[in-house]
Amino acid sequence: MSPQKNKAKPLNRKTILLALSGSIALYKSCDLLRNLKEAGAEVHCVMTAGAQKFISALTFQALSGHPVHTDPFDQNGDWAVLHTTLADKADLILVSPASANLIARMAGGMANDLVTSVVLASRAKVLLVPAMNDHMYTHPITQDNLKRLKQIGYQVVEPIEGELVCGRHSVGHIAENETIIKKVITVLK
Repeated sequence: MSPQKNKAKPLNRKTILLALSGSIALYKSCDLLRNLKEAGAEVHCVMTAGAQKFISALTFQALSGHPVHTDPFDQNGDWAVLHTTLADKADLILVSPASANLIARMAGGMANDLVTSVVLASRAKVLLVPAMNDHMYTHPITQDNLKRLKQIGYQVVEPIEGELVCGRHSVGHIAENETIIKKVITVLK
């Protein structure tokens, strides 16, 4: 047997709701999902409309092995209130990538799509992984929104300096998956 199979999985028996928002950094979430599963987590995905413009829900369904939820009014045959069912299922809501738009809506207490409705209805821990243009990230409104969310107990994996899609090398680049996984493990201990 390989050493990997004998190794204890730090996220065993943990359910993570991976909330995906519209950002070019979304491509890294495919590997993040795989890393979470390798660490033993059960991962369910919820996507904003913006996220679906970057990567199809089908990709995340194939990687997670579960249906991906995108529509708060989806009628899947079962009678269940989708946003509260998902909210109650999660040990952690991991918002990666967290766009400026989604952070602002969360800070304002909005519930105008499935992701924000689930976050608002949940009592699970929330971990944000911002990824955006440097001017958007450093803007006082975004910083105030992040401060507000931190004050209510949300945790953040800060973005790093890196190559941004606009061509600048600056802060706003999504943190490395290894850093995100370490923080997830820490938050769930």
